[in-house]
Amino acid sequence: MKKRRLIMRTIILFVLAAAVVYTLYANFTKDHRQKVAEGDPAPDFVLVDMQGNKHRLSDYRGQGVFLNFWGTWCPPCKKEMPYINNQYHQFKDKGVKVLSVDIQESELAVNQFAERLKLNFPIMIDQDKEVMTAYGVDLLPATFLIDKNGNVVKYHTGELTENKIREFMEKIKP
Repeated sequence: MKKRRLIMRTIILFVLAAAVVYTLYANFTKDHRQKVAEGDPAPDFVLVDMQGNKHRLSDYRGQGVFLNFWGTWCPPCKKEMPYINNQYHQFKDKGVKVLSVDIQESELAVNQFAERLKLNFPIMIDQDKEVMTAYGVDLLPATFLIDKNGNVVKYHTGELTENKIREFMEKIKP
């Protein structure tokens, strides 16, 4: 009986030790995404919007870019979209562009979402998560403010108020 207990305890100890080793190994070898830091050049990308227009970030040099990553399933994203749309109309003729990047959703879902909220700014879908990965985005919504020289001025994650969006757009206005 004592021998059986010793064997069981040894097996349990071995399994626990293996789990600890695996956890440490997984944490030290996993891909640590680096967010694009403030002051860094914004990674260039090309995505096509819902109307079929191609948007290359580098084509917007000389203008401020409000780059927003989001999803239709994300409540904070849904809440801030009308505010982004309002400020888009205020700043689009002042040198600030809005580029909105949905993450891996269907065109149907994104179009219905945009129509329901009457969104007018360019909306693109990052089907392969290439742009999301290039920017190191892990939580949504995520917003990058890019200045006229193509450098990241600010990175913000989480819901934005309309006042904060206005403040951010003023910050990147050329």
